[in-house]
Amino acid sequence: MPSNEFCTFSRRDLLRKTGTGFGMMAFAALASSVAKAAESAGLEGTPGALKTLHVKPRAKHVIFLFMNGGCSSIDSFDYKPALEKFNGQPLPGSMVKTERKTGGLMKSPFSWQQYGKSGKYISSIWPHLAEHVDDMCFIHSMVTDIPNHEPSLLLMHTGHNQTGRPSIGSWITYGLGTTNKNLPGYIVLAPDQNIDVGPPLWSNAFLPATNQGTYISSKVDKNFDPKKLIPYISSPRLNLASQKTEVSLIERLNTMQLARIGEQDNELESTIQSMETAFRMQTEAPEVFDISRESEATQKMYGSGSSARGCLTAARLIEKGVRMVHVYHDKGDPWDSHDNILRQQKAAAEVDQSYAALLTDLKGRGLWDDTLVVCGSEFGRTPVVETSGTGSGRDHNPFGFTVWLAGGAVKSGLSYGATDEFGFKAVEKPVHVHDLHATILYMLGVDHKKLTYSYSGRDFRLTDVYGNVVDGILS
Repeated sequence: MPSNEFCTFSRRDLLRKTGTGFGMMAFAALASSVAKAAESAGLEGTPGALKTLHVKPRAKHVIFLFMNGGCSSIDSFDYKPALEKFNGQPLPGSMVKTERKTGGLMKSPFSWQQYGKSGKYISSIWPHLAEHVDDMCFIHSMVTDIPNHEPSLLLMHTGHNQTGRPSIGSWITYGLGTTNKNLPGYIVLAPDQNIDVGPPLWSNAFLPATNQGTYISSKVDKNFDPKKLIPYISSPRLNLASQKTEVSLIERLNTMQLARIGEQDNELESTIQSMETAFRMQTEAPEVFDISRESEATQKMYGSGSSARGCLTAARLIEKGVRMVHVYHDKGDPWDSHDNILRQQKAAAEVDQSYAALLTDLKGRGLWDDTLVVCGSEFGRTPVVETSGTGSGRDHNPFGFTVWLAGGAVKSGLSYGATDEFGFKAVEKPVHVHDLHATILYMLGVDHKKLTYSYSGRDFRLTDVYGNVVDGILS
């Protein structure tokens, strides 16, 4: 064998090719023993790609409350007296084209009141959440690119308006891992997967399989059985001991594969890790998803319905070390209000109490400082009336809407940025979806420009080639 070819060997190649591979088998056994020692010392976790955080983290976990369909900011959190004054009149200046035909300005049908030391105006459809305004940070100048549900949903979740990119939760777990090996790092809670776009919103795409969002139904069922909540992780034929034997066999086969090729197969490793997590979930998942273990007072605080179950479960998951939890309001587009803006009142009534209870509960569990809560929609709604249907609804508005955040990572009682006097366009400190993503990562200790993944000949990141951290909202 030429000496220059021999020099190209890696140390793993040398162990694999000499002594009929026994050196590599010994190395694999040593690596396994080191991993087990780390596990017994409580250091195992599920490590992410980042060995060192880029900046000091302000939070460790994220709960994303998503009001799918388009919450109307100007009927919820962005008070615009000018809409009352000029109700029914044409919007001054040139009319901005939206998806559907629109008419004159339409005032909010809801009353408004100031709350907290900050004196924040909140609509009457949010009576519970209004009591928490001094704990919240409102970004009133959010903007997105396209006024359609599907591309806007994708952009808000994946940083791109077409399918095929990893979700923000997948990026977070890819970079940071999770602190509980017995549960997935990224969990999605919704009554039904029948949401616009659906599973691509929490897909890992080209990231490792372990970073896929795990969907769990939050649907309320009077015959609820936590052991049947995730039926696909339990075998109807094998008990835990038998399954453990199978998992151990797969681990041995993987070690043999490692000895044969001299390096880890990332796809194989991710698949095995997912199987191991599923095996361990059988013992921990039924407990964490069983909200009946909570006190009667806690359950009453959250209220009833799928939103209550989702929010309470999210708090329990974060308490168990899950890195990110996505909580969707409901299937379809419950906040879509083309024909009647009063639909917003019904939608808010279904989540108001549970959202407020979550903020209270995070403090009570000692999770407030380590958890970032984000709440928003894919876009807002127009201040002008939509003339189709009953003539009392609002069209989609990507030009200026509100997202609110809470937790120890953000400035509390803050209203950041602003839309114009009618709530149509962001005119002060606009924040693009890419900026929001960059800021969320920054709060977790990650520089969005440095969290990348090489795929198909280029380096990808959540924010693509855009995004700036919104320093003004950081605590």
